[in-house]
Amino acid sequence: MKTIKQSLNLPKTKFPMKANLAVKEIEILKIWEKNKLYDNLHLHNKKKKIFSLHDGPPYANGDIHIGHAVNKILKDIILKFKRMSGFFAPYIPCWDCHGLPIEQKIEQILKKKINNINKNQFRKICHKYVLKQVDKQKKDFIRLGILADWDNINLTIDYMNQANTINVLAKIVEKGYIYRDLRPIHWCFHCQSSLAEAEIEYQKKSSLSLYILFMIKNHNLLKIKSKKPIQEKINTIINVSIIVFTTTPWTLPTCQAIAVNPNLQYQLIKIKKKYYICEKKLTKEIIKKNNIKKYKIIGYINGKKLENLKCTHPFLNISIPIILSLHVSNELGTGAVHMSPDHGYEDFLACKKYNIRPTQIVNSYGFYDLPKFYPLNNMHIFDIENIILKLLNNNDKIFFLENIQHSYPHCWRHKKPVILRTTPQWFIRLSDPLLKDNILKEIKKVLWIPEWGKNKMKIMLKNRPDWCISRQRTWGIPIPFFIHKYTGQLHPDTVSIMKKIAKKIQIYGYTIWWESNTDTWLKKNADMYKKIDDILDVWFESGSNHQLKIYKHNISNIPNYTANLYLEGSDQHRGWFMSSLITSVITKNHAPYQSVLTHGFVINELGQKMSKSLDNNKKPKDIVQKWGADILRLWVAYTNYTNDISISEKILHQISDHYRRIRNTIRFLFSNIFDFKKNTHIIKYEKMLLLDQWMLDVTYRYQKKIIKNYSNYNFHEVVQKIINFCSIKLGSCYLELIKDRLYTTNSNSIERRSSQTTIFYILNTLIRWIAPILSFTAEEAWNYFNFKQKESIFTKRWFKKIKPLPKNVPYNTFFWKKIFIIRYEINKYIEQAKKSKYIRNSLEIVLTLYVDKKLFKLLLSFNNELKYIFLVSETQLRRYSSAPTIAYCNKNIKNLKVIIKKSNKIKCPRCWHYSKKINFIKNNTNICYKCLININQTGKKHIFL
Repeated sequence: MKTIKQSLNLPKTKFPMKANLAVKEIEILKIWEKNKLYDNLHLHNKKKKIFSLHDGPPYANGDIHIGHAVNKILKDIILKFKRMSGFFAPYIPCWDCHGLPIEQKIEQILKKKINNINKNQFRKICHKYVLKQVDKQKKDFIRLGILADWDNINLTIDYMNQANTINVLAKIVEKGYIYRDLRPIHWCFHCQSSLAEAEIEYQKKSSLSLYILFMIKNHNLLKIKSKKPIQEKINTIINVSIIVFTTTPWTLPTCQAIAVNPNLQYQLIKIKKKYYICEKKLTKEIIKKNNIKKYKIIGYINGKKLENLKCTHPFLNISIPIILSLHVSNELGTGAVHMSPDHGYEDFLACKKYNIRPTQIVNSYGFYDLPKFYPLNNMHIFDIENIILKLLNNNDKIFFLENIQHSYPHCWRHKKPVILRTTPQWFIRLSDPLLKDNILKEIKKVLWIPEWGKNKMKIMLKNRPDWCISRQRTWGIPIPFFIHKYTGQLHPDTVSIMKKIAKKIQIYGYTIWWESNTDTWLKKNADMYKKIDDILDVWFESGSNHQLKIYKHNISNIPNYTANLYLEGSDQHRGWFMSSLITSVITKNHAPYQSVLTHGFVINELGQKMSKSLDNNKKPKDIVQKWGADILRLWVAYTNYTNDISISEKILHQISDHYRRIRNTIRFLFSNIFDFKKNTHIIKYEKMLLLDQWMLDVTYRYQKKIIKNYSNYNFHEVVQKIINFCSIKLGSCYLELIKDRLYTTNSNSIERRSSQTTIFYILNTLIRWIAPILSFTAEEAWNYFNFKQKESIFTKRWFKKIKPLPKNVPYNTFFWKKIFIIRYEINKYIEQAKKSKYIRNSLEIVLTLYVDKKLFKLLLSFNNELKYIFLVSETQLRRYSSAPTIAYCNKNIKNLKVIIKKSNKIKCPRCWHYSKKINFIKNNTNICYKCLININQTGKKHIFL
């Protein structure tokens, strides 16, 4: 005869409790590679509706950082979800292979040897380095469980991409948006190149604020208005100075004018025996700052009347004019600004109207070229502040000075201050009102996630100057232009020449451009043109790849090359999102994307942004080695990525706890279907117990919400729903209630097979739910679940065999909702009894419920199964009016009172329920009558539980 233990259906499984992810994941990756999983998905889904996610190219430089991991994991989650939803969702990883970071890295590696290497050799070294970096990063991405076409990656150094970029530029030239101009652009001395607006970030900087005196030479022309007739006295004044405000003293050597606002009113004030001109409103501020007790306002003059007066430079032996400009304000300073067309955009525009040209005396390294002015010649502009002060003091030209904190442009790579430097550059004319209007219309059509991205793009477009697309570096796509040696104009056949060059580059690569000369490409008048040596801004290059059929390896036709989704960090609003949008609208008249999703930066526990430059980056390699890729993936999904994302050891511990909850739930489900065979043991829906039908209804409703949140890219909501499902609906409700019949009923009873059918369906559903996020764990569970089929979970669609409860049945969703509310309230009393140690196990309890007619009818429907709802050995229903005063009165449910007593009956050693002595059979095991029936009979005895 079987022992008690042998007669029970105790759970058992080989699915391990310990995940051992760092080891198991590598085994799964080998299986994916061996089975060519991505290729099979491609073949399986190719005829289905396309979902195209265009990969934003990371730099092929150095190890991947935590931001890369976030980006690639988010993309992978979306694409896996889309495939499970019936889409053909290919993924071609892209890489930016040009750009300054790579060039500077090679310069560091070469060090002194660089002087012996020509530009063509340098490009070959960069090319070789890039391919190594791509291979290294590719391996790291694969380790994260990213499914992609890794054999057909898209590199910007591919000849087709090089040619494509030049063809896009040719189209923009053809439409008349390209021009060359001498104007101030952001310049980084460390980059040794111009910078695009996207490469600038603003940081707080402490600067010396100077109020400088420029003496007016022809002050006799001042037309001062006053209540008193003082015009005669003005002619006797010999020391009138206009007070000029600046926070960049180093620009004074290039000062060529003083600008005032024609619409502002200025005052002539007398302090001691000297006369000064300052804007009316700002005069009070200056007087207050200098604590000047005695001063006299002589009169007023409109800014317009100051035009063309001559001033003496404070330390150079030159005269400079006063000019008019509306950009001068009375918010700060004195209402008068010194103009340096070399180093200020507004300065440049204001001076241009007066035919004042830049002097270009600051070279690309930041040194002055002033041979006639020895104190500053060959000095760096950031090192001459003290010399400037000395020169001003010697000439008594400082009215006063102070230090101020203000926002100043910095290079986003080097975190160093940049300057505006006037050099000849190539621009895209974004100031064209029609173009800006067209781009704005396209911004409005795009779905921006989060929604604030739309306003951000609109504001940036509105404030954006013309796009400087040229760089004075070596490693990049050439700008294949020829300009006239004397007029500076583009060759009249530029577009056709560019197309010819692009065709050659597509075959031989852009080295053909660098190794050629003017005669190679121009048939006539070659000696009248010179070849441009500039390269293209990498943002233009990466922003042009929407034009190419990037999915050439597996998609024959994406309508208009428009991607369903672009997904990058929030910094790409000014970068790749913007550059792609501009080039696409100009060349194709529409945006390159239908929707744009952005994620925040990764920050540490101190709230600091993690980056390579700050050397505080948490490497994905280290996290994966310690925790496993699935923990990293779960962290990405669990966090609301639209904000900045925090990571720390503490957070990873919390994430691993959530992971264990999900894994242990799956393991428990497996352990209770160890003898279940789907071909023979499945119970038809109409024959299932009502609780099991309810659980399938719950699962169905959860699946609808989970798929909806996946569709809306709300992955943190997906994870919350899965955790809640595992912990509450399964752990605390369903699984608790079915343990008795799982363990104690006959192994082949309908009750047990019904619950096993439910578990089987739940496993089918739950493994699919977690697959896009916990990819390795889902694959491990699926292989355990379907070990004979050897199919990947990623070839499956959402499970459809779960269904909702009909609304017209008596035991519908609302019925079960009421039951579980009552159960929740009763459990509070049971827990109190356990805490007081009155009882140790709920099965010791005799539960008496005092209820009104409505509740009585509801609970009576369970008949003798009511006790299984509360997991007690006995339940009794009584009229509410008969409740004794000692009964617990529930505040949340009307007309319910509870009495908990400890059973004085006998505990069954098999089921642990308490029964009357007569219900026990005198035999070797002394088990209760219910257990004896359960062991020997397989017929259905329960309806609900």
